[in-house]
Amino acid sequence: MIVLGVDPGLKATGYSLLKKKGDNIHLLEAGTIEPKQNDLVQNRIFKIYHNLDIIIQEYKPESLVLEKLYSHTKHPMTSSLLGQVRGVVCLICAQQKIELIELSVKRVRKAITGNGNATKQQVRRLIAHHFDLKETVLKLDASDAAALALGYLQMHMLDSRLKI
Repeated sequence: MIVLGVDPGLKATGYSLLKKKGDNIHLLEAGTIEPKQNDLVQNRIFKIYHNLDIIIQEYKPESLVLEKLYSHTKHPMTSSLLGQVRGVVCLICAQQKIELIELSVKRVRKAITGNGNATKQQVRRLIAHHFDLKETVLKLDASDAAALALGYLQMHMLDSRLKI
């Protein structure tokens, strides 16, 4: 089973591909899609769409785990901008017939670190340790995407064990 985690953003969209085989989970690839900041918004969104489409065509994930939309009173425009990128991700899932799973950041952080309020740096540290990587290799958006996919797989594995 291959799962694609996506941490959406107009400045940087993190992605991570994890493969579950038995009880083992392996990191296939992790990175960020970073459109030019001075480019038109439609071109930035297209770059994200195009790159995710290439990744999906290459790895053929069965599921895509996407960060649930949240809004912050101090940054009301953030949810609007994230919503545009999320819309593109949802469109790709519909086009490619990929299962879309939406998880809250707090739920994922609690599942993998034990603390729903863990910082991005703490999540990166855990992801790097889990997959035996140097912390500096992972950008924060890529490690957040890996956390989404890993959290989903761990919850999925736990659910399947509880059904026995």
